[in-house]
Amino acid sequence: MSVIAQIDAAELKGRITRFQQAYHDIVTQVRRVIVGQEEVLDQVLIALFVGGNCLITGLPGTAKTLLVRTLAATLGLAFKRIQFTPDLMPSDITGTDIIEEDPTTGRRTWTFVQGPIFANVLLADEINRTPPKTQSALLEAMQERSCTVRGNYYQLPNPFFVLATQNPIELEGTYPLPEAQLDRFLFNVMLDYLSAEEELRVISLTTTTHIPVTDPVTNSEEILTFQELVRMVPIADSVAKYAIDLVRSTRSSDAGAPDFIKKYVNYGSSVRGAQYLVLAAKARALMKQRYHVTFEDIQAMAIPVLRHRVLVNFQAESDRLSTDELLKRVIEARPAPKG
Repeated sequence: MSVIAQIDAAELKGRITRFQQAYHDIVTQVRRVIVGQEEVLDQVLIALFVGGNCLITGLPGTAKTLLVRTLAATLGLAFKRIQFTPDLMPSDITGTDIIEEDPTTGRRTWTFVQGPIFANVLLADEINRTPPKTQSALLEAMQERSCTVRGNYYQLPNPFFVLATQNPIELEGTYPLPEAQLDRFLFNVMLDYLSAEEELRVISLTTTTHIPVTDPVTNSEEILTFQELVRMVPIADSVAKYAIDLVRSTRSSDAGAPDFIKKYVNYGSSVRGAQYLVLAAKARALMKQRYHVTFEDIQAMAIPVLRHRVLVNFQAESDRLSTDELLKRVIEARPAPKG
């Protein structure tokens, strides 16, 4: 509230109007290429407006890569892609120092050659197809927006997002992401198959000579102002406490956790999960043309924010209980306060 008070009311209103207009324009442009997946698109946009990273999980052929590429073009941001493979090395991501020789003096010097990580939007394509050693090269970038190579510190462009795609880990030739890296993703977005009508639209869109093209509707400077605006959205203490209550309810070690969590969960969400839950709810409120966070915003964001932060035990796997099902039960067990 104190931050909002320092901004002129007319300016704040103008920034909110521009945010909502940009959101509408982005969705309109993306819809030229991407069919369906409305909830997925909203979650990825929330990650961008919050300044978080997003993990997109889905089977091959569900337009994961196309979605990220289309969004980058629509946002007017510098875009780079890394195709993760089993033989990829950390230096292939961050860049490396090479020795260059001056042809006139013969003097040799170290020169840093930037890797693809130096972009606004980094598509980590099929991130779980490379071993954890290489996956972990993104850890510092995802949290600190920087990278360190041979003891030298390099600041990454701002804004910076990692939008990673992965196939389900049960598929052959994949490596589960380390828990420390999973926790640095704001969302784990799940892509499912399209409906029959939507698949028919995809066929009509992709099997003709027509090539859909998107136009950029914003830029990096404006996105930074959107991220600042999202953090200005007020949240009542009761709503914030409800978010914390949901997060704490996922921890089997917490005294107030439901019995089914103590039975089926090894480790619950971290504090970062609570931070991201509130930020995501703030962005969702603005996108829904509201100027404060509601309990419904918290509930709507809980599963995509927490599903990759809750580690179930063997008992849950034996009873065929997924993390999403357990989180739904947590929300049912912790209804929003009335009044």
